[in-house]
Amino acid sequence: MSAALQQPSLPSSGVFFTQQSSTVFSSSLLAVPLSTVPAQTLKVSLSGALIQITLRQRSTGLYADFDAGGTRILSGVLCQDRTWLVRESALGLVGDFLFTDTQGQQDPDASGLGSRFLLLYRASALP
Repeated sequence: MSAALQQPSLPSSGVFFTQQSSTVFSSSLLAVPLSTVPAQTLKVSLSGALIQITLRQRSTGLYADFDAGGTRILSGVLCQDRTWLVRESALGLVGDFLFTDTQGQQDPDASGLGSRFLLLYRASALP
């Protein structure tokens, strides 16, 4: 597992639709760098906050935990293609995350993290 501070980058430009039927412009998203391993922990500085993300591949899917300021915000969130993971600004995160499949519409798994499956961050949570 890696806990090094990761620097997000901008994904290529374009438009895609989330499972919640909202339109998202990729220019408003940052890509969180991931490794192709089944269990990883990384820290990213986003919107002025240090966020720790832990990803674990299980037989039933890929799951995420989110910590901000040393406090667990969410635990055991099932990662699905183009589905916002946080969805609740009241939880203490200043934005939201989603995975997108760059080659189709499959839910993410560890074998394609960082290449086929991108973890994207949006600075402002959806209404």
